[in-house]
Amino acid sequence: MIRNVLGSIVALLGAAAAVLSPFRDWYDGRLGRHYGIDDLFTGITGAHPGVFGSILLPFLFAAVLAVVGVVLRFRPMVALAGVLVLGFTVLWMVRQGQAAGSLTVAGDGSGLWWGVAGAAGGGVLLLLGAALMSGRGGRRGHRVERPYAAPGAADPDTWPPTREPGPSVQTSPWPEPEGEPYVGSSGPAPGHPSGPPSGPSSGPPRDRDPDSEPTVSYPVQDRRDRPDRPGRSGPSGD
Repeated sequence: MIRNVLGSIVALLGAAAAVLSPFRDWYDGRLGRHYGIDDLFTGITGAHPGVFGSILLPFLFAAVLAVVGVVLRFRPMVALAGVLVLGFTVLWMVRQGQAAGSLTVAGDGSGLWWGVAGAAGGGVLLLLGAALMSGRGGRRGHRVERPYAAPGAADPDTWPPTREPGPSVQTSPWPEPEGEPYVGSSGPAPGHPSGPPSGPSSGPPRDRDPDSEPTVSYPVQDRRDRPDRPGRSGPSGD
């Protein structure tokens, strides 16, 4: 975040310097906007072109690219603006050197002047601002954490990254099989007889055979001994 803000400020300063430079003297008291775009390819002449035909036009285009790149946080667009400004400045210096025979710097304004320095400095600031910006891809060197993969079939009861035991992964729609219930130790407990218990057997039930089981007789009450039934009387004692 801080890098984006700092880079944006530097880039905007460079764009402003590039746009203002054609309004200052470039060489021998001549303003930068008095040089035509055609002069940079065919040679320097004494003609004064209009605004849309002067060197001011590519500098305005570069400034617009820089502003859009800062708003979108798109570093290549800001860097392209800096390359355009520096490219046109260097191309002008080559053509001016060919026309004048040499480039000089004089204190009386007869040589290179502050307009050229502003254009060159603006291009450098645009490139520096593009380098300072971190762009839209996030912080440089920041590693994106990826989710851990699911444990394999050979080790389903662990959770990454500590590999500590965790809930098992159920891969079947049917319930998990349960282990055998605890039935106690194989030997008799101390202080208890080793014979079979006297209570009912806890073993598995066997098929019942009604012919082999003993018959249980239940007492039957004689109806004659019940005096509460009207209409009947016991045998006469006569």
